[in-house]
Amino acid sequence: MLYELLSRRTFIIAEAGVNHNGDFASAVKLIDLAARCGAGAVKFQTFKTENLVLPGTKKAAYQDQACGAGEDQFSMIKRLELEPADFHRLKEHAGEKGIMFISTPADEDSVDLLEDVGVPFYKVSSADLTNVFLLKKIAGTGKDVVISTGMSGLAEVEAAIDLLRRHGAGEVAVLHCTTAYPAPLEEVNLSAMVTLKNAFGLPVGFSDHTTGYISACGAVALGARILEKHFTLDRSLPGPDHKASASPEEMAEYVRAVRSLEKAMGDGKKTVTPTEAGNRPVARKVVVARRDIAKGQLVTGEDLAMKRGTGGFGPEVLDFVIGKRADQDLKKDQIIHPGFFGS
Repeated sequence: MLYELLSRRTFIIAEAGVNHNGDFASAVKLIDLAARCGAGAVKFQTFKTENLVLPGTKKAAYQDQACGAGEDQFSMIKRLELEPADFHRLKEHAGEKGIMFISTPADEDSVDLLEDVGVPFYKVSSADLTNVFLLKKIAGTGKDVVISTGMSGLAEVEAAIDLLRRHGAGEVAVLHCTTAYPAPLEEVNLSAMVTLKNAFGLPVGFSDHTTGYISACGAVALGARILEKHFTLDRSLPGPDHKASASPEEMAEYVRAVRSLEKAMGDGKKTVTPTEAGNRPVARKVVVARRDIAKGQLVTGEDLAMKRGTGGFGPEVLDFVIGKRADQDLKKDQIIHPGFFGS
């Protein structure tokens, strides 16, 4: 299923994540926005805080900056939980809006929930690339899997792919990722995505934590089949991910930019385009007399030039003209025809 999906155009995942702030109505609005932007899927995160993080765990620096330093990671994440029933309702709403619903499970119980919801494939976050228990659980569903590879080297990626395959996972795709919010351009290293493709022979993509769409377009040009981008209803909202997410306007422009790039990428065949075919007769040069040529004169390459003109012949005529004698007087700049020359 996954590979067939990726054989079409670039699959864009609008990453709602936890930008609903634990509010179901906001989650619905995020689905509506993702659908309007033209994304192929909207993705959330499914977790039970008690299964995800220990009380007292410190927040990341970017989380402290976004949410303040007065609480631990457990308290912050607890506020971002949705109820299990919400995921059923959100999937139904996404179906009504014509957009695929997926979610990243952060614990094994969440895999069971998402199996009940009926997600088409699984996404593994960079944070869980080495979570062998979660990977085994996901693989055991037999479904296709997309894995993000932030904070890892090739050995860890290889181990995750091997584990998924050994435990029954379906098709696997790999996303290059820089786990920073936002990711500095000098740390994005898009060329590493090509390294992943060459190393594992799998479809690759880019989990994009940069601002703007330049990195995404570069990734598509390098062969990305999947893009994942965080987005929010409002970057000024409280919460850990809003400030590093795309605004509604930016998300729409992100999708438009990628689709425009895809048009420019073409099919790779080097041919004359329909527009070029119309321009070719007036842009390409034809063979003309460089100077007056007298009847009976033996013509050399020095007697000829190429200039733009209506009608006439290109360089292919030179083999029929050079070394022949003119059958008539020719004026400077006169367009050359093979019939003007004898033996």
